[in-house]
Amino acid sequence: MSAHRSKSERSSDAAKQQRRDPYEVLGVSRNCTDQEIKSAYRKMALKYHPDKNANDPVAADMFKEVTFSYNILSDPDKRRQFDSAGFEAVESESQELELDLSSLGAVNTMFAALFSKLGVPIKTTVSATVLEEALNGVVTVRPLLLDQAITRKVEKQCAHFYSITITEEEAQTGFVCRVQSSDKSKFKLLYFDHEGNGGLSLALQEDSAKTGKVTSAGMYFLGFPVYRLDQTLNSMAAAKDPDAAFFKKLDGFQPCELSELKAGTHVFAVYGDNFFKSASYTIEALCAAPFTEEKEELRDVEAQILTKRVELSKFENEYREVLAQFTEMTGRYAQEMQAIDELLKQRNDIHASYTNAPPMKRSSSKNRNRGPSREVKEDAQLTSENHADQVV
Repeated sequence: MSAHRSKSERSSDAAKQQRRDPYEVLGVSRNCTDQEIKSAYRKMALKYHPDKNANDPVAADMFKEVTFSYNILSDPDKRRQFDSAGFEAVESESQELELDLSSLGAVNTMFAALFSKLGVPIKTTVSATVLEEALNGVVTVRPLLLDQAITRKVEKQCAHFYSITITEEEAQTGFVCRVQSSDKSKFKLLYFDHEGNGGLSLALQEDSAKTGKVTSAGMYFLGFPVYRLDQTLNSMAAAKDPDAAFFKKLDGFQPCELSELKAGTHVFAVYGDNFFKSASYTIEALCAAPFTEEKEELRDVEAQILTKRVELSKFENEYREVLAQFTEMTGRYAQEMQAIDELLKQRNDIHASYTNAPPMKRSSSKNRNRGPSREVKEDAQLTSENHADQVV
């Protein structure tokens, strides 16, 4: 191995040595909750976002560091790996960054749309402009009544805000907010906390997903832990290993940060996440009281999914072991087949050697086209002469 290392390699090593602890970067403790991690990230990302700090390299570096730290701590598996073995256990190449499409130019947005069309998973984040306007309390919030659906269109990288007021009884029985798009638009369903200055800070978000003939997203506050499925989690790793797509299918099945809402007014928003066009959607808020049976079914199904996730982990080990044995056996099968064919060929060659006859030569197509052989001509001549003698 060469003792001389490239400048890029030395720079990469220096960057690794200068990495700060992700907990330190986000200003959270090592036993912090997922919600505390998300809140810290959103505030810092908003502070150092390139849109607010044009031509500021220090802010740009901070934004990258904050994003890198969040990508580690927001993923339960990567967080456990980092806690146990540090940065060495977390490959930076595997991090799935969230793109703010509003900060991309037309060309970069077009490339992102193309990659998404080709099946490359691209996670997007809410525009910094939308978050800042909400934090400053300068967004328009429309009322949304329970059991009354509203259908609208929201422009790309923009948001429509809605306020919903629920009573103590409605809070206790449970509350659901759902959005769906009949033309399969991409969108995000957002939930905001009220800040002391009258502003709003993003607390929860749910990306739309295809469910049948529509795209939909929902938030379920039913008084017990409800899970959400992040389908982009580990998607890049799964793409490299087709089997991993199956075994990691439930890795993104994680509990939602909030299981219930208190009585009062709550703010939700629908964010247009399409690349180039507006997003059509229908939003509705429901009290869960009439859905007692559905609540119990949901609790039961999610318990079964959690059981399956544990079973998948055990099954993967068994599958990988058997697959390795199968691969070994198929390799041996091919070798044995080749060996048997070779022995049979040798046997046939030995059988053919028991003869004093000269080896047979296959006549060429050229000779076959020249007409009858000499022997055939002589036979024909002899037959002709015999026929003449009989006539005489």
